[in-house]
Amino acid sequence: MKRLKFWYLPLLALMCVCVLTSCSDDDDKTNDDPTLIDDYHFDLWVALDRHGGMGRDVQTLVRSLGSLDADQPEITFEGEGTEVNAILSLETILKGAYYYQVPVSGDRFAKYRIENNRVIPVAQRQFKTNTYSTRKYTHAWIDDNTLLIMAAAGDAKSIIWTKLNADDMSIIDEGTLDVTMPEGGSTYTTSGILTYRAKDNKLFYFYYAKSGGSRGKRVSPMLTAVINPATMAVESNTPCTFLDCEMVGTAYGELLQTTTVVTDKGDLYIATVSDDADGNEHSHLLRIPANSTSFEQSYDGFSEPGKLISILYLGGDEVLCYARDDEKGTNIDSFSHYYTVLNLDTKVSSRLMFEGKALDYSGGRFSSRMAYVNHKAYVGVDAQNTNPQIYIYDVKTRTTVKGAAMAPGYYFEQIRVVEDVK
Repeated sequence: MKRLKFWYLPLLALMCVCVLTSCSDDDDKTNDDPTLIDDYHFDLWVALDRHGGMGRDVQTLVRSLGSLDADQPEITFEGEGTEVNAILSLETILKGAYYYQVPVSGDRFAKYRIENNRVIPVAQRQFKTNTYSTRKYTHAWIDDNTLLIMAAAGDAKSIIWTKLNADDMSIIDEGTLDVTMPEGGSTYTTSGILTYRAKDNKLFYFYYAKSGGSRGKRVSPMLTAVINPATMAVESNTPCTFLDCEMVGTAYGELLQTTTVVTDKGDLYIATVSDDADGNEHSHLLRIPANSTSFEQSYDGFSEPGKLISILYLGGDEVLCYARDDEKGTNIDSFSHYYTVLNLDTKVSSRLMFEGKALDYSGGRFSSRMAYVNHKAYVGVDAQNTNPQIYIYDVKTRTTVKGAAMAPGYYFEQIRVVEDVK
């Protein structure tokens, strides 16, 4: 028995080493990174005639694709895309396998999936007391099954909220946010920006007050309401006093593009914009450090000229930015928009490159034409005089390759990573 023991122990140790090595080779599948998905596809949203967003009256098509790699025919939507304008708004919420939104009917909360060129309703719930307009609200996920919707009320003199059970879209609770209209203001901004930080279980709502109606002038600083997600009580409500700015995309509340990021460390970033003395827009990327509810006044992560349109978290200390070079044009369809990778700690920005050259400037402002899954970022470029082109940036190797191309006549609106329905 002793001789058996002597050879058994080394064998046991070897088995342990093999098991550990096997696990380390598949680290990506054992961590908690929500961007690591086994079974998924892409939904490619496009417009006809011109770029959409901001309530533009354009025809919107969606097509599901298993891959956006280059080894496929030119992407077309003839006979294969889904026309969604009658049911869905371009401004939508996606989580997992499903889309959530206040649809074009403007009378309910609804949950959908897109399958076999059809928009399929999964669950719907009529408004109860609080009512919302299509496209004009902000949202946050408190957990995987609790969706919070917020917006200015119909007269924009109060801010309303509704908690929804994402499984059946039943209303868990609803109410009015306990904030006071700032001095000089008569209405609140349409949606504001809402985000949730799980590390300390807090909601952050960014908003401001205006004079006059929906197109009134901002008369208050940007305010940050810190909210208890369980009770919706406002724990603090502080103005931004060190920088006269407002949130990017405030009217559409991150339904078209992402303007906030919460990093693995718990730092919260938000894209904002201010006007210089000549009335030109200039963006800032502000930070609320982990375990804090106040902005770090000495930090501004974005120093490029022009406007920061959207940010996409790449993990660690990096985000991918979609920004506008104002010298190239400021219209929605101007070929003035570009992609750059920003290090949040060093504040160094590096244009996304392909074969030693920065990607061409793209048309189209309001979009989520950036998607990230399994360490790769997918971006759409509508460059001048060329077919719409997808590029794929590998975050680990920091290399960019060409992906699939679209046929002419279509305009990128959104690239969405959608989990397959189990």
